[in-house]
Amino acid sequence: MKQILTWLIILGSINLVLLIFGLLFFIPREILKIKKSEFFKIFKNQLPYILIIIGVVAFHLIEVNVIEPQLTGNDYANNIRNFEGDIVYWFSQHWTPILVYFFVIMYIAVYPFTLWFSPLYFLLTNNKKAMKTLTYGLLLIYIIVLPFYLFLPITNVFTYYNIKSALESTIPSVESFFYTTTTQNNCLPSLHTTMTILVAYSVSLTGNKKLTYFSYFTAITIIISVIYLSIHWITDVITGAILSLGVIIILRKMLKE
Repeated sequence: MKQILTWLIILGSINLVLLIFGLLFFIPREILKIKKSEFFKIFKNQLPYILIIIGVVAFHLIEVNVIEPQLTGNDYANNIRNFEGDIVYWFSQHWTPILVYFFVIMYIAVYPFTLWFSPLYFLLTNNKKAMKTLTYGLLLIYIIVLPFYLFLPITNVFTYYNIKSALESTIPSVESFFYTTTTQNNCLPSLHTTMTILVAYSVSLTGNKKLTYFSYFTAITIIISVIYLSIHWITDVITGAILSLGVIIILRKMLKE
């Protein structure tokens, strides 16, 4: 519990720095001068989408910490390994310290920042289409991945090969916090892949070029990081990307109508 609180403080501080960075570089000055009455009007208008996002996140935490521990299913990681071979494991034997540090920071700090900063930006700019896309996309993605996580558990790569994770090697004890928000066998499809693509697409709808470039850069680095850090299997990433693109196509047609 003490370690979890420590990492909440550390990651909270990192995200505070990123928030200041986001306010300075991504949000137009006139937006920050919005009146309180106008902001509360926008907030009330977009409250249903915010509640859906909070609801999905809350259910995910319940699924990870309450529901999954009650299940004793098979681990299908061996089937993935027989299909893929040791490609991802190979990276763990050729890690370069500077790249490991870079990808760990992107994975642990920058990726979560994009998840909460993007809906905040949509709220502040009153961009309903982007907020709808992110909200409905998150809901659709989670409905689809949940049966896989519950009934088709696949252990992550570094656990399967019994090697020390790059996360733990770079930031000791961080996994005690990290695995309160996910489990070691919630791999297929890769939620990091699906969400980072969805966020980048949602941000692109705002027309903010700086934030769009940042979001796509984050998406690319996160997809690379889950392979380079030997977290996800290649199959996880491919299925995650296909899922995200499929959901985006559905949303484009749905929101257009």
